[in-house]
This record gives sequence, C-alpha cells and structure tokens, in this order.
Amino acid sequence: MKRIALLSLFLLHCSGEELHDRPPQSHDIQPWLLDEASERGVDFSWISGDTGKFNMPEIIGGGAAMLDYDNDGDLDLYFIQGGHLGSLKTESNVLLRNDDGIFTDVTRLSNTGDTGYGMGVAIGDFNNDSFVDIYITNVGENVLLKNNGDGTFEDVSVAARVNDQGWGASASFADFDQDGDLDLYATNYLVWTDALELECFNDKGVLDYCSPTNYMAPARDVLYRNNGDGSFTDLSEPAGIGTRLGTGLGILCNDYTGDGRIDIFVANDGMADQLWMNNGDWTFTDVAPQRGCALDDEGQPKAGMGLTSADFDSDGDLDILVCNITGESDSLHRNEGNFFTDATASQGIRTATRHATRFGLGWVDFDNDGVLDLYEANGLVQQIGTPTTDDPFAEENYLLRGHTNGWTLVKGSVDSSLVHTSRAAVFGDVNNDGGIDVLVINRDAPAYLLMNQVEQRGNFVSLTIKDKHGKPAIGTVVAATLADRRISFPVQSSWSYLAANDSRIHIGLAGETAIEDIKIFWYDGTTSMHDSFGAGFHTISQQVQ
Repeated sequence: MKRIALLSLFLLHCSGEELHDRPPQSHDIQPWLLDEASERGVDFSWISGDTGKFNMPEIIGGGAAMLDYDNDGDLDLYFIQGGHLGSLKTESNVLLRNDDGIFTDVTRLSNTGDTGYGMGVAIGDFNNDSFVDIYITNVGENVLLKNNGDGTFEDVSVAARVNDQGWGASASFADFDQDGDLDLYATNYLVWTDALELECFNDKGVLDYCSPTNYMAPARDVLYRNNGDGSFTDLSEPAGIGTRLGTGLGILCNDYTGDGRIDIFVANDGMADQLWMNNGDWTFTDVAPQRGCALDDEGQPKAGMGLTSADFDSDGDLDILVCNITGESDSLHRNEGNFFTDATASQGIRTATRHATRFGLGWVDFDNDGVLDLYEANGLVQQIGTPTTDDPFAEENYLLRGHTNGWTLVKGSVDSSLVHTSRAAVFGDVNNDGGIDVLVINRDAPAYLLMNQVEQRGNFVSLTIKDKHGKPAIGTVVAATLADRRISFPVQSSWSYLAANDSRIHIGLAGETAIEDIKIFWYDGTTSMHDSFGAGFHTISQQVQ
C-alpha cells in the first residue's frame, strides 16, 4: 500500500468565506419530515464493510430506488447494498413491496438480491413491455435485472452486454436517439482495486480516506445504445464519451441546450463537470466550458456529487444544482438559453450550504406552495472537526424552504435526532397523499423513510406521463401555466445521488385550483396540447400517430 499525504479538499476549495458564518435560518416550525421507517416495515442499513483500511468505496455508497415494479399504483423500494469487498460478500440488495403503506421484503421471491458491492441504481422499461427494469452499478460488474411481469426479475446483464466492470456510480436510462426505446449511460468514478488502494493521512496526521485526486485515476463512463432486441451496443468511444476521463458521481439526462434532444450532465468529483450535448447522430460534445457550467464562478472545479434539475426561475428551461463538499457551496447554474450563469449567491444557497458535505439532494415542493424547496443529505468523507456522535462522519441533513427570491435553512424542519452519514436521498409520494416523501440511505446505520407531515399543505397536481409504449416518458418536458408563471417540468428519474426517483411530475398549486395551457414536448420531438388539469392525480398517454 502506498503512503500519500491527504489533500484536504474542504480547505483547498474554500471561497474565502469564514466557516463560522452560519447559514440564514427562518423561524422554528414543526418538523416537515418524520421518520416512519420502522412503523412501515423498512429495516435497511447500507453496510460499508469498514475494516480500518480506509478503502475508498466504503465512504461513497450507497443508493436506492422508488419504483412501481408490480404496476399496482404505489411506490416500492429497492435498496442497493455494499457489504464487504471481496469474494466473501454475502449481503445482498433488498426489494420491498408496498402493501398499502407497509413494506414487505420480496427479495428472494423476486430474484433481485444482487450481491455485488453496490453503489447506485437506475430504473426504466428498456424492452417496452410496460414493466420497469432495474440497472445496478457496482464496484465491479454492473447488473441489469429484467422485470418478467410476474413479480420476478431475471439477470440479463451478459446477454444485454451492459455488464461494465468498472467502479460504477450513477446511471440513467434515456432515449438519446428518439427511436422509442431507452438507451443507457453509466458513470464510473475511479480506476480502483484493493491492490491500488493508498494510505492517506488527514491534516491531524490520522489515517483517513483519500481524496479522489490522490489516485490520479479518473475513469471512462459508458454509453449504450439500445438495439431494440434486448441487447445494447457500447458506443462510448465513437460517441466521444470514452475519449474523456472523469470522476463521475452524479448524472442528469434532460434537454439543456434547447434543441429537443436529451443531453447528459455529469458531476465529477474534483474535476470539471461535463455537459454532453447530443448532436443527434450518436455523437456528443462537451459544451460545459463554453456554456459556463464546468467550473464554479471563480473558475475552479468542485467536488461534485449529487445533482438536481428544475425550472426554478420559471423561464422555460431547466436549471442545474450541484452539491459539493464541506467548505464549498452548492453550485446553482441558471440556464439562460445559450449559456449558464452562477446564481448560487443571489439565491441564498452559497451561505446556506457550505457547512456540510452534501450528497443526495432534491428540488421538490414539500408544502405545495408552488415554490421549490431543497432537501440535502449530508455526511463527511474525512474525519474533520469534533464528532458529535459515535460516527465521525455524521452530519445533520438540511431542509431549505423555497421563496420567490431564494432559499433559507428552516430551523426545526428536520428531526435533530436523525444524524448519521447520509448518502442517497430518493424522492417520491410513497403513500399517494399529495406530499413528497424522502428515503435517505445512511452508511452503517438504518435508512430513514421521511414522510411528509407539513401542516396546511397546499393542493397539488400529480402527472404520470406515458409514451406510446406505455412507459414513463423520460426526457419529456411539460410546460404549464400556474397563476402568472409559465413553468417547465421534466419527466426524470435519475437525479440526486446514486438514486432513482418517482418519475411522476409533482406540482404544488399554492392557492390555485389547476394548471392550464399545457404543452408537452415529448422526448421523440413531437408535441401535444392540453387545456387544464385540476388538483389530484392524472395520467397523460402519448397518442400513437
């Protein structure tokens, strides 16, 4: 094992602001989110397999998904497990079926208990049979589980040719060529094996986890084209993706360039982020430097981990929020059409977010007031400061309330007893009551199932957008009028960190009764118009032309 001095990223990337300046806080309120994991039958901990050797994968995972695998109208939960690195691993992933709000373990029955050292997950119906499939990223061979439609899954990784052998992180299904079936992109974090592990020391001279930059081993992401016959073709090299190495952790797949094609944004840890513009011919060009979203406003790369995307400023295009490490604020990239501007400071996020290491995050409207709130799952990657619990990496998670002019940290909105090393945060309406809930994965501690308890929550519209094949129309954008605002809402699942989220569009109505003047920009380039949708749940299916 090599010995190397640990780079203290939380110091290297500080912007000069004093760390003791605390973020602005609004008045105390009753907790918006209460953990009901135990009451609802959720009992899962992501096991790091920590042996005291500080192997890098132990501090990075893990992920989870909200998905309706049995098409019964409610969200089931799929947990990605870490375990112990090496051949002796026995721990497996876990599938919990939602039975009227109580979860039942159906892992063995469904054949979903992959035993790889798991990182992240993507969901999507890759074979257009109306049943959602599962793609798992591992430290080692990735796995594709095909949903058989009878409550069971089949491992088709080898036959489908998507069993990449790297250190997978986030992944996303999307139809990059607009042909009606889902293609696949998976990030890889580092070129790593146990034999390549380093010995690093923090600024106290204590053995600790390394920075990714210590390894000098960025990895190649993979891009697969769906052949329509159950198999995929690796187009990473001819597409241009494979020619650029990175330390990819987070992924978004939406149209960020306004040409109607799905682009790819990758958050790289300690390296410039990438915006792969889809050229429409199975080639992609990284336009992040030209469009101003590769680096922060001081021209520096940050420790990009999780991502979330929405039209926060109601101007019709999708903006991007990247979360980072302690000492670095989040990066809010406001989409101006042909370029991005840094809106981190002007929206109150710079001060509010730089005091923790953030991973999973989501722009969602918890109180249905028509303005996006922000939840962030936090946990250190290095032993700094004085621990407040037995876990030296534990940090309190954040909930920031959205206002028309930015976000403020809401004191008391999160149960202060819930302090662990959090990683993935997965968002969706678990009990179909019109409030967004959050599943949080913790390192070596029980997961939280945070149920929405906001008092006097406003009304809502929930839209299930299905394409002509009957699957969620990932990459489609719904533009609608809410009061005096025109807002775009993407159909997306792969965002946050190592997570697959509820793909339904959730819209808080504030004091309104409906959304109006709806135009749907389908991922295949077609459009459709709809008058209005009142409060409640609705399904819109693309018409076969």
